Amino acid sequence: MEVSQEYLTKDKFAELEKELNHLKTVKRKEIADALEYAKSLGDLSENHEYQEARDSQAVLEDRINRLEKILKTASIVSTQNTNLVSVGSAIIVERESDKTNKSLTIVGSEEADAAKGLISTRSPLGQAALGKKKGDTFSFETPSGTMSYKIIDIK
Repeated sequence: MEVSQEYLTKDKFAELEKELNHLKTVKRKEIADALEYAKSLGDLSENHEYQEARDSQAVLEDRINRLEKILKTASIVSTQNTNLVSVGSAIIVERESDKTNKSLTIVGSEEADAAKGLISTRSPLGQAALGKKKGDTFSFETPSGTMSYKIIDIK
């Protein structure tokens, strides 16, 4: 699996480092203890507790590997005043179809949360907005058709 560039704020980077440390120290030990207990129950072929602990171990190791890759390749971004939309920019956009305004922040995919207005650089809206300046309009395709927005402000 190819890891593409990930953009993180300092806070999100620290949060992911903390999660990784917790997974490596606390959660690994908990799962190792669960595996030992399950082994003590006997026949592993019909041991539900053992299979469940193995599944938990696999999920944990996948998350640890993902976090290590993200942290290794992440670029730390800071909010910057600029005339162009970039990672970390807080923008106000107006939807052309109904003239409604939305406040959005362009973030890396690990921080994206559309409900909070945190839009990933990998989303169609995020990709289309990058590099635009105040007053520019941009469009992108969605399953329900083409969406058009205008940049009202960049903070």
